[in-house]
Amino acid sequence: MDRPSAVERSLREAAPHRIFDVMRSLIERRHHARTVELLLADYAMTRLQPVGVLPHTRPPVSVHDSAPGRAFGAQEPHCVYDRSASEVTVYLPVSVRGDRLGVLGVALRVGAGEELDAEVLEDLRQCADALAHEVVVAERDTDLFLQARRAERLTLAAEMQWQLLPGRSCARPEYSLGAQLEPAYAIFGDCFDWSASADDLYVTVSNGMGEGIDAALLTNLAVNALRNARRAGLSLGDQAYLADQAVYGQYGGERYLSTLLFRFHLPTGNVEIIDAGSPRVWRVRRGAVEQVELEAQMPLGMFEDTAYVPQHFRVEPGDRLLFISDGVYDALSPGGEKYSLRALAASINSTRLLPAAQVPRVMLQELLGHRGSGPAADDSLVMCLDWHGRSPERP
Repeated sequence: MDRPSAVERSLREAAPHRIFDVMRSLIERRHHARTVELLLADYAMTRLQPVGVLPHTRPPVSVHDSAPGRAFGAQEPHCVYDRSASEVTVYLPVSVRGDRLGVLGVALRVGAGEELDAEVLEDLRQCADALAHEVVVAERDTDLFLQARRAERLTLAAEMQWQLLPGRSCARPEYSLGAQLEPAYAIFGDCFDWSASADDLYVTVSNGMGEGIDAALLTNLAVNALRNARRAGLSLGDQAYLADQAVYGQYGGERYLSTLLFRFHLPTGNVEIIDAGSPRVWRVRRGAVEQVELEAQMPLGMFEDTAYVPQHFRVEPGDRLLFISDGVYDALSPGGEKYSLRALAASINSTRLLPAAQVPRVMLQELLGHRGSGPAADDSLVMCLDWHGRSPERP
C-alpha cells in the first residue's frame, strides 16, 4: 500500500495557516534553497500575489509578462538562471485537478554552467502538487490564502459570489473547463457551478436579476437549491423545477434568475440542456464558430409551477462550448456602442488555440478594451468547455 510521503505527512500535521511555512522549511532543508515563495492568482487572474501576513511587503507580479506568470500560464515548470550569482529560480505551477491556484518559486544554487538536476526538479514539482492540495483544504480553516488573492478589497456581494463557486477551472480526461467573472472585485449576480460523477458532468451558468447584495442573495438561493436537488439524485428537469419553486416561494415572481443547466454524459457525449431564459451558448467545431440555438423556457422563479423540458444534442471530441452572459453582449463602449456579435465571434476565434482555463480571462480582457476602464453597468461571465471525449479503452 502506498503511504503518504514525508512532505505530505508534514503538511497534514501542520496548522492550516502554517502549511506554507512548513513547506518552505522542508525545501530549504532538502535542497538548501536560498528563498522559497508562494504566489497565488488574484481574483481577476491578472496578478500573482505573495502569501504572507498583510500588508504584503513584496509587490505582486503580472500573470502576463513575468517568469512566474509563464509557469502559471503554461502549467509547466519554468527555470530562470542567474549565472553571475550561480543561482537558478524555479517557478512551478500550484494546481489541483486543473484548478490553477498559483506558483511556487524556489531559488537554488547551481554550479557554473550547470543545469538543474532532473531529480531535484521532479521533487519540487511533487512539493508544489502536495502544497496545492493542502491549500485547498486549509482555506476552510484560515483566511491566509484567501487574503493573499486580493489585489483590492472585495465588495460584500463579490465575497458571497466567490465563496459560492466550485473553482475557476477543472480538468478530467473527458473535458477541460474554465470560467471567469468580471468585474472580479465587484460582481453581484452572475455565477457558475459544476459537479462531476463517474459518468456525468453537471454545469450551470446563471445570471441573477438585480444588483449588489440583492442579486447575490438571489443567486445563492438558486444555486443552493439546484445543488440540493442534484444531490438528491433528481433529473435535470426536476432540478430546474425545484429551484424555480424555491426562488418563486421566496420572491413571488418579483425576482428571477436566467440559467443554463447541462448534463453531459461522459461515455457518449450526449447532452441534456435546459435553457431557462439563459446566457447564450456558442460552439467551435472544426474551426467554425456558431451560436447554438436553444428553445428558451421561463427563468427560474418567474412563475409558479413551471415545468421544464430538457433538449438534447451531442458534443464531439474537439468541440469547444462557450457560455456567455448578457453582461458581455450588452457592454457599451464609452461612445455608447454595443459589443457586437461580430466582435464576440472574432474574440472566440482569436482564442481558439488557448486552453479552456485561459480563454475566459482573455475574452473578458478584450471586452474591457471595448468597454473602457470606467465602472461596468453589469457583471460579465464567460465559461469555456473543451470536450475531449472518453477513449474507447477506458471503462
